Amino acid sequence: MALQASIISLIFVLFIFFASVTAVQHNLKIFDVRTYGAAGDGQKDNTQAFLLAWKDACGFAGKATVYVPVGIYMLGQMAFVGPCKGRPIVHLQGVLRAPSWFGPSDSWITFRYINKLVVKGGKTGTLDGQGQFAWKNNDCHSNSNCSPLPATLRFEFVTNSRVHDIRSINSKNSHIVIFGCKNVNMTNIRLTAPQDSPNTDGIKIGSSTNIKIVKSVIGTGDDCVAILAGSRDILISKLFCGPGHGISVGSLGGFPNEKNVAGLIVKNCTISNANNGVRIKTWESPHHSIASGFTFEDIFMNNVQNPIIIDQLYCPHPPCNDQYPSHVQIKDVLYKNIWGTSITEVAVSLKCSSAFPCKNIVMKDINLAHQGSGAAKSLCSHVDVLSFGKQSPPPCL
Repeated sequence: MALQASIISLIFVLFIFFASVTAVQHNLKIFDVRTYGAAGDGQKDNTQAFLLAWKDACGFAGKATVYVPVGIYMLGQMAFVGPCKGRPIVHLQGVLRAPSWFGPSDSWITFRYINKLVVKGGKTGTLDGQGQFAWKNNDCHSNSNCSPLPATLRFEFVTNSRVHDIRSINSKNSHIVIFGCKNVNMTNIRLTAPQDSPNTDGIKIGSSTNIKIVKSVIGTGDDCVAILAGSRDILISKLFCGPGHGISVGSLGGFPNEKNVAGLIVKNCTISNANNGVRIKTWESPHHSIASGFTFEDIFMNNVQNPIIIDQLYCPHPPCNDQYPSHVQIKDVLYKNIWGTSITEVAVSLKCSSAFPCKNIVMKDINLAHQGSGAAKSLCSHVDVLSFGKQSPPPCL
């Protein structure tokens, strides 16, 4: 009888335990923005309704979903700020549309100080930055002193989070900015803007660690992805990039005390009809930092102007201050199995610093053909290059 009572007590304890686990797993709640007064009619300003929905969702100790159903929701500048009590989810099925114009700003929509955030869309989830008016009246391609325009999405100090199945069109500036973040995965992202739209970078990453961008499509008027100072352990895989300015590290060395960039892997990507392919760019300046540990592997270049380029004489708006050579040390870079077509004869351009020559640059199995007449060429200066396997164009000596 004592044994039977013990077994019954154990079963009861296990029942209570699993019941509690099940309750926790189902501890979720939907916060529909329409219940807070939002209207997807393309006219009403829904900023306050979205902020109220976020406030309640962020304060809920469980899985909380801010739900945006199908419709067109006008939104002003706003910030979703944590920390949150639970695990917030923003589920976007409608279109969020920015005002055609608002003053100088870092971003339109910001997520800040949030852990375990999920931002997800679907077939219809779209962010419309309405950049057409801003580009026309704020030309930053020809004027370096123009007023800053807002990025569409900005993630600041966001950790252990996921962003997937989101579409962004016609951003006024960069589509997505990631700053001070850690462990963020981005999948099935589609970012588009006209080829001549100024400064519409796809994704900018700064001072962040362990960021993954996978299975995405980016075609804009600037870099598809830009990796900036202080970023480490970045993975870009299965990305289709084009049009745009390719996948870039930098520009680096523009400011004192910049942190190093290390641990970038770009693989299984296609870059098509772009100004650049894979690029590392640094300013001529006395500001020292290190850019190291990069792998560019299994990349198809289709009709690209500069498929492989290191530019340590970067000067987008001449004249530039060239009093100092670049003090950014570039080293330990592998280019492996890169093939396709180059618009220009110089398919491989490695222009490194006279003060800090590039070290341990490895080229393995490169097959780039010139699209026009004449064979493809390599152009190099101040660089230590090791070559293996097939090399077309012929490697620099």
